[in-house]
Formats: sequence, C-alpha cells, structure tokens
Amino acid sequence: MINLLFSKIYKTTVKALKMSYNIMQTQLKTVFVFFIIVLTVSVFSTVDAQSNKGKFVVVLDAGHGGKDPGKHSQYGYRESDIALKIVKKVGAALEKNKDIKVIYTRKTDVFLELRERAAIANRADADLFVSIHCNAHNSQAYGTETFVLGVANTKRNLEIAKKENEVIFLEDNHEEHYAGFDPDSPESFIGLSLMQEEYTDQSIMLARLVENNFRDKSKRKSRGVKQASLWVMHNTYMPSVLIETGFVTNKSEGAYLNSSKGQSNIATSIENAILKYKNNLDLNISVVDMPLETIEEEDISTEEKIINNTVFKVQIAASSKKLEPKPYNFKGLNPVSREKEDKLYKYFYGYSSDINKIQLLQKEARKKGFNSAYIVAYKDGKRISLEKALNEGAK
Repeated sequence: MINLLFSKIYKTTVKALKMSYNIMQTQLKTVFVFFIIVLTVSVFSTVDAQSNKGKFVVVLDAGHGGKDPGKHSQYGYRESDIALKIVKKVGAALEKNKDIKVIYTRKTDVFLELRERAAIANRADADLFVSIHCNAHNSQAYGTETFVLGVANTKRNLEIAKKENEVIFLEDNHEEHYAGFDPDSPESFIGLSLMQEEYTDQSIMLARLVENNFRDKSKRKSRGVKQASLWVMHNTYMPSVLIETGFVTNKSEGAYLNSSKGQSNIATSIENAILKYKNNLDLNISVVDMPLETIEEEDISTEEKIINNTVFKVQIAASSKKLEPKPYNFKGLNPVSREKEDKLYKYFYGYSSDINKIQLLQKEARKKGFNSAYIVAYKDGKRISLEKALNEGAK
C-alpha cells in the first residue's frame, strides 16, 4: 500500500513537470506558481483518493478496432477481433481480485485514436497500461514479443513501430494532434522515449514476466522483450507495455490465436504476469539487470566464451526471508550464493566468466521452476548491466 501511494505521488509530480515544460518558455513565472499549486493540490488529492480507494488500477487496451482492423491474414484472422477477445478474458480474470480495478479503452469493435488510449490511462491515474496486439509478417514467422518504449530500434523493431503507428493516418487532424509526427520517418521516433524514461525498469519487469509466462506456461515461442518507438505508449504516465501475442499470418499460430483455447491460455499468462508484477512491487523487487532480449534456447552454445574481468550469476530469487544457500532450499540447485541488498536477500545460482555456461545454468534453473531466473553481471566486484558486460565482451 505504501509503495502504491508513493508511486501515485511520483506519477503526479512527473505529470505536472511535463505539463509545465510544454509552456515554460513563454510563461515561466506563471507556470512555476501554477506548478506549485497543482502539485500541492494533486499530491494531497492523490493521497486522499488512495486512502479511500486503495485499488491497483490496470488499463487494458485492445489494439485497433472499428475502421482500423489492424493486421489480417489470408486465413481470415483479424487482429482487432482477437485482441479484444483476449483483453476481455484478461480483464474478467483480474476483476476477481478485490484490490484491482480494471479499465478498458474499448469493449466493442470501435475506432479509438492513439492519443485517446493514453488519455484514458492518464485520467484514471493508472498503475499499468497494457496494450494487446497481434503480429504479422510476409513469412511464416511465429512467436510472441513484448515491447517497452525506447529508441533502440533494430530494423525489425522499426518495421513493427511503423505498422502500429500508421493508424495515426486514419485520424482526423492527425497533423495537429501529433505535432507533425511521421510514422515513416525514423527521425520522428527519437523523442518518443523521453516521456516514459521514468518507468522503463518497471515496464521491462512486466514485459519479462509476460514473456516468461508465454514461454513456460503457454508453451509459446518467445521472441523476447524489446524496445520500439510506439506512439500508444509514449504519452502514458505509468509503466506501459505493448504485447504482440503472435502472428496472424502464420497458419498454425493464427488458428491458435483465433481459438477460444488459445485466447484463454494467452490471457491467463498476461493475467498472472500482472499479478506477479504487483506482488513484486509490494516486495520491493526491482528489474535491475533483466536483459531486454530473450536468449533463444537454440542460440545457446556449449562452446566456451570467456569475458575477461567479468563474472556472471543467475539470480533465482529475492525475498525478505533469510534462507540457507543449500540445495534443499532451491530444488537441488548447487552452488547457490546469497547477498543482502537493503531489506532483501538475493539468491544466485552458479558463478562463471563463461557467458555460454551461465546461459545453460539459467536454462536449468528455469526448468527447476525458477521461471523468472535471469543473468546478472559483475566486473571487478561491482554489479554492472548485462548489456554492458556483453558489449564489452564483444570488443
């Protein structure tokens, strides 16, 4: 509850700062006074609302709709229909939790502007924004992937961003509403991530939990957690993810996505990820070094690949409970080490400078039931990001 309260206060502060920035150049003195007043009133109204309501607010966004069917395939599968059905299933499951409030951007087949989707989440002062979509490709590509906002666009991620952003052209007065943003111009993407920087870690945490569930519980191929410049998330004032649940253009996966069983499996994976995310917040568990890209099992090599001056471990758990790092406490995994960070004890499996070996240990830990196990890196005894360690090792 306390974590939720401070999260609300923090979001209110960020929102007020961004509002003031837009007009600061012309009305600096006025804005400063206005900001202080708005912030003071908003913070106390947020505190009051939190004490009265105490709900964890999740906004579920079914991509596309109405005159925008989204991706479609020769098999007759429509993204807008599938996304809506999955969203309704996720929402119905979450609504069974008395401390969670679910808000839908749409519950019928209607067209909704991208900017309005974000506005719905902001007006609700939501704790999470989850946008659900389906993918498409001119091949038989398949698998799930979950996006957080960022400018680290690979060629493939840029293609996805363009497709998702092109709905802007269906909107009236889009030039005015989106300040000249051009979905076909890479330069237009550069500033999009700035509005979401504060929530990147939390967004990655949720995205990782979603992809872990897709892989381990729904038995789907996970293509990983990735960054892309997606307009629907850029103006939300809370952790946000966009989930591509699979490819409607793949004959087998398209049929799965269009089936009631497939939609239920996917919805359960998303629901459980959201509940786990909320629980992690309550326990002060952070994303820290979770990598943005999933390591595909077929890409794991058994050849030795040493990265000098760097040690890798697999983090398997974090808890306020102090457990002995013995195999009987961790489903037979050995060796297990323990470190204390603030009020949490963190538990690690393995220890090696060989990144390929540590990836195999991560795979083993996940098979033992530690589904969220991830790799962490240390250089000269200090923890560094996995991305930095791998980049330095590639030099």
